[in-house]
Amino acid sequence: MADPAVHLLFHYASCSTCRKALAWMRDRQIPFEAIDITTAPPSLELLSEAHGQLGGFGRLFNTSGQSYRALGAATVKAMDTATALAALAADGRLIKRPFLVTASGRIVTGFRPEEWQELLG
Repeated sequence: MADPAVHLLFHYASCSTCRKALAWMRDRQIPFEAIDITTAPPSLELLSEAHGQLGGFGRLFNTSGQSYRALGAATVKAMDTATALAALAADGRLIKRPFLVTASGRIVTGFRPEEWQELLG
């Protein structure tokens, strides 16, 4: 089980943005647990929490990824909340990354250094 004082950083090794986020965290010596989003995507419960915190699916779906394109934007748009959350939980490549869960429970997606600096100090 993860240390509650450590941030969880779901990432994809082939993603250059994820590599930048990992380096940013390491450079600042911010404790985190790196989790491969493709083999261990966030749980349905965590994705539901993210949906609430982020105000919908706009920052949850990786709209530039192959999995998203394979489903199609129209299909995703037609999904109800439960179906969309289940799809995200089943395929980590559908999730916008990196996907950060702070030790306090705040969730952010994507890597914007200014936002992360403000959030993590």
